[in-house]
Amino acid sequence: MKKISIIDTSISDYNLGNQIIMDGVYKQLFSIFPKDFFFKLPYAEITPHTLSYINRSEFSIVGGANLLNGHLERYRDLDINLLKSFKLRNIILMGVGWWQYESNISLYSRFLLKQLLKNDFIHSVRDSYTQKKLESIGILNVINTGCPSIWNLNSDHCSGIPSGKTETVIFTITDYHFNHKKTQKIVDALSKNYENIFFWPQGEGDYELISPYLKEINVKMINPNLESYNQFLRQNDTDYVGTRLHAGIRALQHKKRTIIIGIDNRAIEMQTDFGLPVIPEKELDNLDDLIKSKWVVDIRLRLKEIDIWKKQFH
Repeated sequence: MKKISIIDTSISDYNLGNQIIMDGVYKQLFSIFPKDFFFKLPYAEITPHTLSYINRSEFSIVGGANLLNGHLERYRDLDINLLKSFKLRNIILMGVGWWQYESNISLYSRFLLKQLLKNDFIHSVRDSYTQKKLESIGILNVINTGCPSIWNLNSDHCSGIPSGKTETVIFTITDYHFNHKKTQKIVDALSKNYENIFFWPQGEGDYELISPYLKEINVKMINPNLESYNQFLRQNDTDYVGTRLHAGIRALQHKKRTIIIGIDNRAIEMQTDFGLPVIPEKELDNLDDLIKSKWVVDIRLRLKEIDIWKKQFH
């Protein structure tokens, strides 16, 4: 029986989207290692106690999220530094992404990433941008599989997603990327096209920012936890429209017609690489027409790359 550490990006994090990512991570890993033992460890606190688990494990898999960047001396989501990087062994990326578009990578970050990822394993990243950033500093044992949350969105699954709109919509906004005029465009398009409008706060600050708009339209709140969102998707014939990428992916998992509004590199890159139903934020004037029109979800999974990453463990 193998011991496997999972560096879990949903622990000590206010963004419920990371729970959706890690749900996909665990489902895939349980199918790869059905008889093995898992340690669940926090990504934001790599303590001596955490290190003891990692170094007792055959593999230590980092699950999803925006953990990589070109200035790790300043921005450190994953709790690593040079000293810790020498103590870590067999770290493997699984659908990890670059936090935002960047023009350069510092010398410190180059050395740290090379030290952290110097092994014989193949690392899985979320998009081609992340792959190119790592390859640019000489880390070549990396493939683009997309986020594990989309690995089961194959053609058979997507064929069950309606092409036309319903009378109900659930929407999201993003607290750390908020714009009044653009939010107003979203609210106006929803109120024009849907009879029943629901809102789900994926992040802790989402509700506070959207609450002034809720007075304009009759909106019902979904409780701010993932199980309430799952239950709503299971029980309702609904569309999803919003800026939260993984709330949109969760809706796709439930075969709901989905429009993700791309506000950062994550959604834009996953639309380019995999065909996720994303409309760039700069094209919000087209949202009303997109809601009214019929279209088919056609997600282009990289099945060969996913299979290569999985098979390395056997």
